[in-house]
Amino acid sequence: QVQLVESGGGLVQPGASLRLSCAASLDMFNIYSMGWFRQAPGKEREFVAQVVWSSGSTRYTDSVRGRFTISRDRSKNAVYLQMNNLKSEDTAVYYCAKKQIAGNEFDAWGQGTQVTVSS
Repeated sequence: QVQLVESGGGLVQPGASLRLSCAASLDMFNIYSMGWFRQAPGKEREFVAQVVWSSGSTRYTDSVRGRFTISRDRSKNAVYLQMNNLKSEDTAVYYCAKKQIAGNEFDAWGQGTQVTVSS
């Protein structure tokens, strides 16, 4: 069973940048995609971004498109989320997740990393 470990969260001011990282404990060569989700206090977890492992194709939720960039390093079994021009509404716990098969649900999750955007 793969383990996913996120890092890179923190407290930043509006307009700042952060880069989240997610490292997998196993070789991810045969998975379909990796994604980032977030959950703000009192809200349900929401999809943020996804990268297809083989092709690098990406998809974003509307609220982060143009500000966030998801990328992956297949040699390191890692996925990243570069977050620029952060806003207070980006405050949440961010989770990375793995999807083994296209069309299925994400099937493995990290423990989350807190991102707080506040002046």
